[in-house]
Amino acid sequence: MSSKTLKEKNVTKENEYASFLDNELRPSNWQDYVGQKAVKENLKILIQAATERGVPPEHVLFYGPPGLGKTTLAHLVAKEAGRTIKITSGPAIEKVGDLASILTNLTAGDILFIDEVHRLNKTIEEVLYPAMESGVLDIIIGKGPSARTIQLELPPFTLLAATTRVAMISSPLRSRFSGGVFRLEFYTEDEIAEILRRSAKIIGVKIENGAEKEIAKRSRFTPRTANYLLKRARDFAQVEIRPLDQKTVELSLKLLGIDEKGLSPSDRKLLEIVAEKFAGGPVGLSTLAAALSEEEATIEEFNEPYLLQLGLIERTARGRALTVHAYKHLGKTPPANLQKKLL
Repeated sequence: MSSKTLKEKNVTKENEYASFLDNELRPSNWQDYVGQKAVKENLKILIQAATERGVPPEHVLFYGPPGLGKTTLAHLVAKEAGRTIKITSGPAIEKVGDLASILTNLTAGDILFIDEVHRLNKTIEEVLYPAMESGVLDIIIGKGPSARTIQLELPPFTLLAATTRVAMISSPLRSRFSGGVFRLEFYTEDEIAEILRRSAKIIGVKIENGAEKEIAKRSRFTPRTANYLLKRARDFAQVEIRPLDQKTVELSLKLLGIDEKGLSPSDRKLLEIVAEKFAGGPVGLSTLAAALSEEEATIEEFNEPYLLQLGLIERTARGRALTVHAYKHLGKTPPANLQKKLL
C-alpha cells in the first residue's frame, strides 16, 4: 500500500472518529439530557399517553436559538417512543413532489423530523396541512381545465419540527402542532458545567480544577458552543502537553479570541463600532450590518441574542444601542447620559 493511500485511509478513519464523537456527545436518554425540565416533563407525558393508547405521539414544534438541543430532543422522542425517525430540513424540500415522496415512504408510526421548518415554501406548507390534520395527501395532476386532484391515504405518523425563527412560521401551520409548541431556554452555567463533565468523559479527557466552570462562563449558555470550546481546549492541552485545567482553558480560549464573558471577535467588533462610529446608538440594523460588512440575519441570530442576554445592548424603536455595561466591558468611558447609571 502506497504512503498516499495509507494517509487517505487514516484521514477517513479520523473523520469517521470525529463524526462518531459528535454523535456520542448527543444524549441518548432523558437522564443524560440536562436542562429544559418543563419541556422534558411535557414530552414524557405526551409519549407515555400515546404509547398507552397505541398511537403515534401528536405533532410537536420546538423553537429557540441555535445549539440548545432541538435536534437532540427529536431523537430522544423517537427513541423513547420506540419509533423510527426520518430526518430532513425545510430548504431540502424544494417542490411538492419532494414532500410527497417523503410522506408516502413513511411507515405507520414513523417520526418525521423537519429542521428549519420556517424555510418551507408556502405552497408546500399548504400540502402539509391535510397530511398533519387528516392523514391524507392531496396531489393535483395536470394543468388547466383537465387538472384533477387525487387523494392519497398516509400511514399514521408524527411530525417533529424545529426552528430558530418561530415568527416566520404561518399561523395555520403553527396551530396544527397539536402535541405542543415548546420554546427551549438558554442554559445556566451549572447546567453547562454538568454537560461538560459528561462530554469530557466521552471524549476521554480529564478535566481539572474547575476548568468546566471556566468554559461554561464563556459558552454563550448553549451546549453546542460549550462542547466546541471543550474540544478546542482539549486540542490545546494535548499539543502544549498541559493538564486540562482552568489556566489551560483560559490560554486556549484567548487564542480563539473568546473573552471572559464569552464574546467572540465579531461580538466585540459590533460593540466597538456602535460605540465609536454611532456614539453608542441607537443605530438601525441595516446600517449596522453595512458597517460590519455582515448579513443582517447573522447579527440577529448569532450576535444579538447573547448580547441582549448579557445586557450589553438594548433594542429600541430607533435601533440598537449600547448599555452602560457594554462600555464597562470595552474599558471605555460611557456618554454623559449613561454615566449616572454607574453610580
